[in-house]
Amino acid sequence: METLGRLVELWRFPVKSMAGERLTFVDVDDRGLVGDREWAVYDEEGRLASGKRTNRFRRMDEVFTLSATTVDDHVEVLLPDGRKVVAGEGAADLALSDHFGEEVELAPEADIAHQDAGQVSLVGTATLRQLGTMCGLDEPVDPRHLRANLVVETAEPFAEEGWLGREVRAGQVVLRVVERIERCRMVDLEQVGLPALEGLLKVVGAERDLCAGVYADVVEPGALAEGDQLTG
Repeated sequence: METLGRLVELWRFPVKSMAGERLTFVDVDDRGLVGDREWAVYDEEGRLASGKRTNRFRRMDEVFTLSATTVDDHVEVLLPDGRKVVAGEGAADLALSDHFGEEVELAPEADIAHQDAGQVSLVGTATLRQLGTMCGLDEPVDPRHLRANLVVETAEPFAEEGWLGREVRAGQVVLRVVERIERCRMVDLEQVGLPALEGLLKVVGAERDLCAGVYADVVEPGALAEGDQLTG
């Protein structure tokens, strides 16, 4: 087994497109990180609030002013005015409908998958440094702009793209790296606790065919922890 890097950050996003939470450990099941994008905001036509417009998703940028965290056995959403509501309770739908200016529902995943195209997203630290350089920054791009679940300490930019088709192990978990991640305007947008980064999408489009980071599918579920070695 070759050592590919070390897990230095773990991120979970309990509600799709909202700001999420950094973890020190997490369980992974057949779907991905347990609790990741388990909930989403739905409009009246059943589309998911997002930063882009597709058949499944609807551009609703108000979602980026919200954050979600897991507290014991429930998910709390923090509104800009400081109120907290609990996912699954009627008060959450009322508060969010007021926030979005239309009737919406905060609902758990059922028939519609909340994840984009892969179960777990991963990016290397060298990639984040290189993206920062490409954007004229003196620091790496924050992985939250890419909404990465796993940040792996790497020496070479875009090293993770070389793992396509391979199975990699971290902690108890085995993942199969399946594809590069094509990016959209969301990478440029301001989020809770994270300023806008205008120009990132343009740079990624010009230099990397719009791709940064990779998706992986779960082969063997288990537990992950910050500091676990990634091998493959």
